[in-house]
Amino acid sequence: MKLSRQFTVLGSAIFCVVIFSLYLMLDHIDYSKNPNGERNQNGQLGILQDKIDHLERLLAENNEIIANIRDSVINLRETVKDGKMFPEGSMSQGNGELLPPAPALLPIHSEDCQFASSKMMFSPAFFQMLDVYDLLSFDNPDGGVWKQGFDISYQDNEWDNEPLQVFVVPHSHNDPGWLKTFDDYYRDQTQHILNNMVVKLHEDSRRKMIWSEISYFSKWWDGIDEQKRDAVKRLIESGQLEVATGGWVMPDEANAHYFALIDQLVEGHQWLERNLGVKPKTGWAVDPFGHSPTQAYLLRQAGLSNMLIQRVHYSVKKHFASQKTLEFFWRQNWDQDSSSDILCHMMPFYSYDVPHTCGPDPKICCQFDFKRLPGGRISCPWRIPPQAITDNNIQERYSYTQRTLFYRKKSKLFRTNVLLAPLGDDFRYTEAVEWDQQFENYQKLFDYMNSHPELHVQAQFGTISDYFEALRKSTGMDPVGMNVGQLAFPVLSGDLFTYADRDDHYWSGYFTSRPFYKRLDRVLESHLRAAEVLYSLTLANIQKYGQPSDYPAVDNYKLLTEARRNLGLFQHHDAIAGTGKDWVVVDYGTRLYHSILNVKRVIVSSAHWLVLKDKPAYYHDPSNPFLQMDDVQPSQDALPRKTILEVGEKPRLLVACNPTEQARTSMVTVYVTTPKVRVLDALGHVVRAQVSAVWNDATLGYVLSFVAQAAPLGLSVYQLMEGMEPRTEAAKYMFLQDGMKISVIHLGMTLKCPENISCLQKMRLKEDDSEFLVKVEFAWYGTTSNKDKSGAYLFLPDKEATIYSPSQPPVVRVTKGPLFSEVTTTFPHITQNLRLYNIHGVEGQSVEICNTVDIRGEINREIAMRITSDLNSKDRFFTDLNGYQVQPRKTMAKLPLQANFYPMTSMVYLQDSGTRLSLLTAQSLGAASLKSGQLEVIMDRRLNQDDNRGLGQGVLDNKITANSFRLLLEKRSSAEEETAPYSYPSLLSHMSFMYLNHPFISMAVSQRSDAPSLIPYSPLSASFPCDMHLVNLRAIQSKVWGGPSEQAALILHRKGFDCGFSNRNTGLLCTTTRGKIHLEKLLTDLKVKSISHVSLSLMHTHSSDANPQEISLKPMEIRTYRLQLS
Repeated sequence: MKLSRQFTVLGSAIFCVVIFSLYLMLDHIDYSKNPNGERNQNGQLGILQDKIDHLERLLAENNEIIANIRDSVINLRETVKDGKMFPEGSMSQGNGELLPPAPALLPIHSEDCQFASSKMMFSPAFFQMLDVYDLLSFDNPDGGVWKQGFDISYQDNEWDNEPLQVFVVPHSHNDPGWLKTFDDYYRDQTQHILNNMVVKLHEDSRRKMIWSEISYFSKWWDGIDEQKRDAVKRLIESGQLEVATGGWVMPDEANAHYFALIDQLVEGHQWLERNLGVKPKTGWAVDPFGHSPTQAYLLRQAGLSNMLIQRVHYSVKKHFASQKTLEFFWRQNWDQDSSSDILCHMMPFYSYDVPHTCGPDPKICCQFDFKRLPGGRISCPWRIPPQAITDNNIQERYSYTQRTLFYRKKSKLFRTNVLLAPLGDDFRYTEAVEWDQQFENYQKLFDYMNSHPELHVQAQFGTISDYFEALRKSTGMDPVGMNVGQLAFPVLSGDLFTYADRDDHYWSGYFTSRPFYKRLDRVLESHLRAAEVLYSLTLANIQKYGQPSDYPAVDNYKLLTEARRNLGLFQHHDAIAGTGKDWVVVDYGTRLYHSILNVKRVIVSSAHWLVLKDKPAYYHDPSNPFLQMDDVQPSQDALPRKTILEVGEKPRLLVACNPTEQARTSMVTVYVTTPKVRVLDALGHVVRAQVSAVWNDATLGYVLSFVAQAAPLGLSVYQLMEGMEPRTEAAKYMFLQDGMKISVIHLGMTLKCPENISCLQKMRLKEDDSEFLVKVEFAWYGTTSNKDKSGAYLFLPDKEATIYSPSQPPVVRVTKGPLFSEVTTTFPHITQNLRLYNIHGVEGQSVEICNTVDIRGEINREIAMRITSDLNSKDRFFTDLNGYQVQPRKTMAKLPLQANFYPMTSMVYLQDSGTRLSLLTAQSLGAASLKSGQLEVIMDRRLNQDDNRGLGQGVLDNKITANSFRLLLEKRSSAEEETAPYSYPSLLSHMSFMYLNHPFISMAVSQRSDAPSLIPYSPLSASFPCDMHLVNLRAIQSKVWGGPSEQAALILHRKGFDCGFSNRNTGLLCTTTRGKIHLEKLLTDLKVKSISHVSLSLMHTHSSDANPQEISLKPMEIRTYRLQLS
């Protein structure tokens, strides 16, 4: 009777809610105005249509309320039964509580809003790249011998009191893949360079050399004997050999995400620490195609004091040279206390080769590149060859240098009498004879200069840190330490994109080239991060249960190490950039592909241990793993496909991994064999689900989607069973024909399809029901008819883009369901899928856009997605840098179209005083805003010719490529300063990017009759703060053996965010805590055995904090801890 009364009361409550909701709907109708509050000018039919749309939205919300009440009734009825949660006993309840609902108002601490809103004070010595761009005319007059510069004059007696101090720095730039694969370059060139280095540097202690790429150095090290290793260590100890930067590669700075930039830096530095005991002090980046302040910040956080860059727009170089600001402190836009400053040297001339590094006249400098002596394989293009230095001609050759004054002229571009002259090029010093040619001839010149004090020149071989040490000493700064001392140089903030090396040749094409592999890179990043975290948690958990265990700790660590190195290799500036030969791209792709397969093995074996209730029952069978991923990628150049899960009367268990550090409600989609499926969670509650048809695959099956919940970094367990279930609903379909219109409404957002060419025409803000024009369409770019055309590097369009308008109308399919609705439009070259999620969570706040692009039949064309809105953004827009920070941009009419494209790693957005429109991306691409309210993203490029930058081919290896985005419309509650040199995403935008790039990972239990009991896994008792991101929890290699140690690198990032947006109904299950985390209190079943604050790549240990358990980060700070869990 008591139970019956409960149901009677609940039934009455449902009836009351329905009546009250209908009353509210009628009360909300405004008969005089449309939702925007403006008089409707389209007559009575328009007013009626608005009312119907409004009622549909309110009914949808009302249905959701009724469904929630019905859920409560069903759950109550199931709970008061006999308590048997799962028929087969294969799941245990454990700690699998349902997540609490997201708060209606996101709790944000007021102090956390001060960072983005505070105004910064700038000193007169500070300059912003945005201001420099406003100042420059970007003309290109002939500068004489220095074509892109100006004539340099000086006084003869300028060096009488203080001699010119010249450091000639020998280097060899070794691309880990470009025209040859990594292995082929190593076999043919790199190993010989390094072998000769050991011999030739030992011949004369005055000789110096720098090396950068640890990917090559480690491969060489593995193949040499102990005697040669000892010789290398002696060269390092004596200062003859310096490792500069010390990353796995010299990374691209436009397309690489900061997770991968950090990972390749940690991999290189950890290798150096284990094998050589070396801690790099100076960064060396002569070849990336433009430079990002994110890389400068990461080097600073790793403990480096100085850095060098080269590829910067020729007009910017000329301006800096004229102002003597080629050496500066690079400071982050957001930095309010100069803590991010790093001393940077910008090379002034066209290239890093010898003709362009000794002075302004390449014709003169080429005569001192002694590899080009007559009889060699390369010569000087200016047809005046070098001459070997002999006792007979030394005075004449020095007199020639004195007359041409090539070192002196270069020094006039800088503020001190300390001068840098790099001596090298790509794959230099391969043969022993070149070592002799360069070092012997230069030493004779040095000896002559240094023995004649009246010449006022002191010259020597040096490393890059030798140069910076002398530079700092000459200005009274700390010579080697991190303390910058007095600011002898100006301060620069901003980035150095988009690069142009001559004329209108802007290197904005590589922002998109080979987009298939840019997406594959991001997939590996996401899976590697999940594998690292699960692996580290598993190792700590295994200690709790005692060893030995069948868990493959050593094998998994080897797989992780290989994946780290393959991902690191792909960050090379000719890899992720898409600027390698076709077969080199295949080599990179194959490495990424195999590493994705391998880290999936780590994920499933780790998740198996963590969800297993009876730990001693764990066993590892690599040929038939207990958990299996629900997708498979057939090859390195194919899109992944879903595998079909067989669902029958016997329960099929599914594990969902939440790789994010906040509790999460998110959609899980799997393919199943039957449309009659019942989904249950860990508490035995029936979960609402949607069954859809499989349209894009020949396989027989059905798409099952349901809303899963998981704890932060947790593993949830769900059960799939065959059977009729009222809460599993089938989607409904319709196809649009010419002239048909349709609206799709979910949670206040609307897709309207008034015409066939675009099914996203308007978006509605849920806060105030206001409607905005947001139109998505496509456009073609061609290439210029001039001699130089678009290629892998360059974007040289023939004109503005033309709208994509195929001759045949597209096929438009509309899907409507309880959990999501979508519109799929199929064109000849593109299939676009626009999806709205009916979820009260992060995914329900934006429109998901998936474009599958195929332009393999085209000639010299590039395809762009264009988003047109009615936002009054004027000429300003915002792109991110490496997923770490946002850089304001200004579209400039004085620049050619291609110069206004910038790299987009994670997002691009527009805004006006009241609204922001953000496009979040799952792959790096080139983006622009060529008109007010408009965004463009280049999605793929097919180009038939080389662009004369050394690659020697076009881009004709296009694949069917899937690009994924989220389009987010947000209402501003406070306006941002229009000309501020910084900007920040909202918390919702940050989290939407995380959901897009780190989706739930679904794993099905393989079909076995002896399936053991599983329990959900929750390593944290609460979410991390909304603005705190776990970049990685990376196991550290043991110094004793090749396997893992008991320590891990905990890398955290406190994101900067803008509070000037609505924080109502965001779906976020977290809060902010002024950047503080008490780690031990967050952990559920693990303890912190030790924790220490270290530099980013673990090279340096910082002074211990007062309370090491309480972690505190400043906004935007990335910090690493050496952590041991037990």
